[in-house]
Amino acid sequence: MDLMGMMGKLRETQQKIEDTKKRLDSVLIDEQSSDGTLKVTLTANRTIKSIAIDDALLEDKEQLEDYLILVLNKAIEKATKVNEAELDAVAKMDMPMIPGMDNLFK
Repeated sequence: MDLMGMMGKLRETQQKIEDTKKRLDSVLIDEQSSDGTLKVTLTANRTIKSIAIDDALLEDKEQLEDYLILVLNKAIEKATKVNEAELDAVAKMDMPMIPGMDNLFK
């Protein structure tokens, strides 16, 4: 592939990555505490969309804080895995093979 062809392919790949990022704004990740009293929803781009707290949990500030940390961290971890998998797939599928960089996306 010539240099102009590679540059075109790189621009095309970059556009596909941007399109994928936009699409990931509509992919929702739900997570909840083990007892279901706290529920959060994030996008795959790790933007918090909603938090639902059961009234009973409002009476125990310490438990609420603990649940927020645990549930948000689990949701962020899931969202990050989805995000990375989607973006890696686009990059691997469309990236032109540049000599010396063939191990970059493995």
